[in-house]
Amino acid sequence: MNPTVDKLILAPMEGVADALMRDLLTSINCFDLCITEFVRVVDQKLPAHVFKRISPELNNQGYTPAGTPVRVQLLGQDPNWLAENALTAIALGSHGVDLNFGCPAKTVNKSKGGAVLLKTPEQIYRIISTVKSALGSQTLSAKIRLGFDSTELFDEIVDAVLAGGADQLTIHARTKADGYRPPAHWHFIKPVTERANIDIIANGEIWSKTDAHNCYLQSNCASLMIGRGALSLPNITHVIRNNHAPYNDKELLQLLLLYCEKELKGDKSFYFSSRLKQWLRYLSRNYPSAKILFDAVKRLKDKNEIIEQISFHSRNV
Repeated sequence: MNPTVDKLILAPMEGVADALMRDLLTSINCFDLCITEFVRVVDQKLPAHVFKRISPELNNQGYTPAGTPVRVQLLGQDPNWLAENALTAIALGSHGVDLNFGCPAKTVNKSKGGAVLLKTPEQIYRIISTVKSALGSQTLSAKIRLGFDSTELFDEIVDAVLAGGADQLTIHARTKADGYRPPAHWHFIKPVTERANIDIIANGEIWSKTDAHNCYLQSNCASLMIGRGALSLPNITHVIRNNHAPYNDKELLQLLLLYCEKELKGDKSFYFSSRLKQWLRYLSRNYPSAKILFDAVKRLKDKNEIIEQISFHSRNV
């Protein structure tokens, strides 16, 4: 039985789902939207090049090369500066603006951004209402968790988002204290979908078609945001939505070679080795061949030697 899917959204994953990965994943999937890594807002209006560094898709009217719309995410705690920068994002071509109230990173939380704001629903309300007032008819979405240390304030947090006027709400079904440890508590989302008059998007622990179906049943959400699952099962949206078979080993290795080609042409090629190994760890969840390849390259640093290992494995699949 297929889950009833309305939207499939690629999650913002700091240091992982950058423009190159968005390019690659949207080229082989049917994502309806991508959310960028966050643009940190403190106490100033940021110049255009800051937004375009995070989202070079803004140079393409806010679309990936495959034509998937991209939405800039902002992280900060000052309502007025967030509003100013939201207007800049829209002016540059972002397809709406997303506000980050879920990042669990300690460095982010120490600067009063991300998940720490879950402790103060009234501040979430002030931020959303101020930004929405500035954006008018442009789409404003927000991403939250179930709470900071517990779910005690969850209903207040949701009320703050709704009262503030957000158009969409993504709920990562874990608290900040939970981090990324399974399980995701999708059942907390269902009462929200039943009472909210905006699009609610479920997020967390969607690794497979079965997970998507179970998330749909427990959350009553027809819109899903997929993060690490897209890294471990590269064509996951077609598996979920169109009942395609997951990539086989040959297809996976060809994709890795394409990734290498794109990465080495980009401006982050210095990090090629560590980024590829990070992705192979995710892929190892579903592909024994990825684990074998990771073991073969984990001590290698030379780019050409790493690519030769991938090519060797591709030829011998």
